[in-house]
Amino acid sequence: MRVHSIDVFRAVTMVLMIFVNDFWTLEHIPQWLKHMPGQADGLGFSDTIFPAFLFIVGLSIPFAIDHRLDKESSVQVVIHIVTRSLALIVMGVFLVNLENIFPAAMTIPKQLWQVLLIVAFMLVWNNYEKTELSQGKVKILVGAGVLLLLLLAYLYKGGSAEDVHGMRRHWWGILGLIGWAYLISALIYLAARGKLIWVGLGFLIFMAYNYLDFTGILDFLEILHPDFWLTGHASHQALVMGGVLTSVLFRIYREKGTSMVFQILLMLGILLIIYGFMVRPSFGISKIRATPAWTSICMGISVLVFLFFYWLIDLKKMDGWT
Repeated sequence: MRVHSIDVFRAVTMVLMIFVNDFWTLEHIPQWLKHMPGQADGLGFSDTIFPAFLFIVGLSIPFAIDHRLDKESSVQVVIHIVTRSLALIVMGVFLVNLENIFPAAMTIPKQLWQVLLIVAFMLVWNNYEKTELSQGKVKILVGAGVLLLLLLAYLYKGGSAEDVHGMRRHWWGILGLIGWAYLISALIYLAARGKLIWVGLGFLIFMAYNYLDFTGILDFLEILHPDFWLTGHASHQALVMGGVLTSVLFRIYREKGTSMVFQILLMLGILLIIYGFMVRPSFGISKIRATPAWTSICMGISVLVFLFFYWLIDLKKMDGWT
């Protein structure tokens, strides 16, 4: 059974993400709407949007994977998960390099490189299932896209006049961060086969890692950063796993009645927010630093917003505006 409130929550979040991403180009925007500075202890409205999107990624994982398991083997599902993750990671790396491009050293204009990059993305990751193209033609188009990506990587020059270099992984980019978090969380859910105890354990491990990383206890793992998949102090993985846990709880308690769903998820959201404010004195609330307080408070807010949309869309059927 499809939960339409998840689709609405995702759509609203994507609209808000586009909206807040343009704030830096505007003047006289209230501070509470913008991202807080990196070392500040506070939460702006813009700081809640990206974690909400990560949470929604997790919300969707149980429904999507279980649907695929009805038709495909576990191996096929793993291949699907890895393929989707790789797409996000590759796109993230290319887009980050686009931000650091050095036009004067390029053999083609930056604008042309950028347009060709989007064309390559479309060729490689277009949804060809809904087209009438033969498998042979699809393979040709995807192959052309891969070759174009390789050519663009070869032509790329970044840096400055003093330090011209080729493509680098400066950081994973927003898409890359989503890709890594999705990869780990989806594989955990698949291995757990939806069992609450294992999903909950995975969630708690990432929450604990996020906290312990800030205490310095895990400094010995710094050799793995930033190339290891636990980017962002495991905050992003915790947010996605929080969405997975919420979905598992939702599906378990929905069978026991609407009131149970509201009680459990309301309690979860409130407890997460309380925990966030409990650890705030230690590390502050910061999106830039991905602190435990930011992770937990934003996750709690996302649980409560999902609960609101479930009440509005799925229960009250007030979806005419969607």
